[in-house]
Amino acid sequence: MRINKYYRQIIDGVPTAVIVADKNLKAVFTNTAFRTLFPSGKTEGTLGTVTCCAAPNKNCGSDECRGCPLYDAFESALLSNRQVNRRVFQKVRTDGIARDVSYSLTVSPLGGGLCMGTIDDAYELEIAQELQTAKSIQQRLLPAGNWAGGKRYSYMYIPCRDIGGDLPDVFTVGNSACGVIADVSGKGISAGMLSAFVKAAYDKTAYSPAKAISNLNAKFAELNLDEKNYVTVAAVRIDSQSITYSMAGHNVPILLKTGTGITRIMLNSPPVSNWFENPSYYEDIIPYAKGDILVLLTDGVTECKNSRGEMFGADGAIKTLSVSRTAEEFIKRLEDNLKNFCGDLNDDITAIAFDL
Repeated sequence: MRINKYYRQIIDGVPTAVIVADKNLKAVFTNTAFRTLFPSGKTEGTLGTVTCCAAPNKNCGSDECRGCPLYDAFESALLSNRQVNRRVFQKVRTDGIARDVSYSLTVSPLGGGLCMGTIDDAYELEIAQELQTAKSIQQRLLPAGNWAGGKRYSYMYIPCRDIGGDLPDVFTVGNSACGVIADVSGKGISAGMLSAFVKAAYDKTAYSPAKAISNLNAKFAELNLDEKNYVTVAAVRIDSQSITYSMAGHNVPILLKTGTGITRIMLNSPPVSNWFENPSYYEDIIPYAKGDILVLLTDGVTECKNSRGEMFGADGAIKTLSVSRTAEEFIKRLEDNLKNFCGDLNDDITAIAFDL
């Protein structure tokens, strides 16, 4: 038994997402609202196919799928000839990216070996799609290349959630390479929005890193946020023989590897916040030689903990830098060392390294 053309047109026009499956638990129809939520491009096929299921099972509905709430809901409704309600938690893949979604599914027998499933709680799925879109936008805010101001650089950005609160940025002012690394308070959506603000508000035309941070603080004050919101920043300008740097509440040291060892650079100053009126930001200068490596980090690197509660620390970053010959090698080693040390990351992990 198949759904005739008349009923297809009616169901296709309703705003509720609808999927109809036959006695073999194969989808024989999905309406427009369903295909909007699950853009697989398929109107018929296995339940996994039409819902963009990201499970590794090649044979949807086989024993490997036992326990799948989507499959179980249709099977139970078909066998019991009664309406079945399930909360479905599923990993789907759209635009080549896998993500977790959840939705409420009601499956009702239609007779003739057909069952109709409706998704009444599609809002959560839409939120998941919006989060994926926000994640994609945030990825576009990251540095696009690996050269700036004649300096080669490499960076790492690993958010602990879909949307992160760290911001690495590299750009050119005049003939100089500039690097900025910011860490906003909080995590998730609010942190992502604040990091996007930092990206837009940071003055990339300012030759002085301290002036750029001061301008950022003035724009931050206009947001009139509460005291829980703040941003720590480390900024550098790399000229032909020297590095000019400034910090705003960023307690993670800037690291400079030279032929004689590694220097930890600190500069006390308040974070970008509403904590103080007219805070002052300062900058300093340090020389470098060809072949040196400059590193900027966030506290997600230094405060990353292992199962025993031990922190990776600045020492862990220094040890990694000491055996790295280039900025790119340092970033790759740092990522490997952090994953081996920490396992599951519980904070955003960000680092920028320059070959000087």
